[in-house]
Amino acid sequence: MSHVITMIKARRWLILRRISQLSIMFLFLLGPLFDYWILKGNLSSSLFLDKIPMSDPYLLLQSWLAGHDLFKTALIGGLIIFSLYFLIGGRVYCSWVCPLNIVTDLAAWIREKLNIKGKKRQFSPNRFIRYWVLALTLLLSMVSGVLVWETINPVSLLHRGILFGMGIGWLVILFIFLFDIFISPRGWCGHLCPVGAFYSLIGFFSLVKVNAVNRQQCDDCMDCYAVCPEPQVLKPALKGEKNGITPLIASGNCTNCFRCIDVCSVNVFKMGLRFNK
Repeated sequence: MSHVITMIKARRWLILRRISQLSIMFLFLLGPLFDYWILKGNLSSSLFLDKIPMSDPYLLLQSWLAGHDLFKTALIGGLIIFSLYFLIGGRVYCSWVCPLNIVTDLAAWIREKLNIKGKKRQFSPNRFIRYWVLALTLLLSMVSGVLVWETINPVSLLHRGILFGMGIGWLVILFIFLFDIFISPRGWCGHLCPVGAFYSLIGFFSLVKVNAVNRQQCDDCMDCYAVCPEPQVLKPALKGEKNGITPLIASGNCTNCFRCIDVCSVNVFKMGLRFNK
């Protein structure tokens, strides 16, 4: 029993993330499957309890650039979601809401179990590419008048597929799954996805941050690097003391998944506010 409790404590934030992701998806499915409507729509645009609109700001930006009229309720919904992620961390969407994160985390786990490592078997595109993808989707939306990303968004394909059958959506999800296993570790979320790129821009200014407040206790075990989906954000906070860098993980690319808190045996990391440096 004590072993089980220890195991749960070591994965408490991961377990909470899975509960969050699955619960949000379940709330969307309650209406179509059981005619009990708490959330109508999808992660791009929805209505909570038939009263509160929620809109993806990235979707609204595409719509505006495509020349579509933006209704007041959509703008209010966009402001609500923008404010939420401004407060708790832009890429919280990636780790606590996006159902595709379950697929990519599974791919990372399988890759580790298969011990697929080494430069000969690994392709790691520059993480800045996702910002070029983001810019390209916005440019194409402006030129074509079509919501370019929304037509191929794997999260939307996954959502529709669960309700109506996957169809071609299976191929898209399978491609991402295999891409992360055999081609690039955490390649989709960490290098290519424009949604993550968009929310990282909000995340640079968000209030909730992870802080390596006890970095002097770090024993260089590298466990946090092993589980972090964006390990490049850890080094400045852990090793920047000599250069006057605060222990705050300030990067907007941090997903606030809190796995570093889970795995650190010497309690280096804590969740806090950006002002607590």
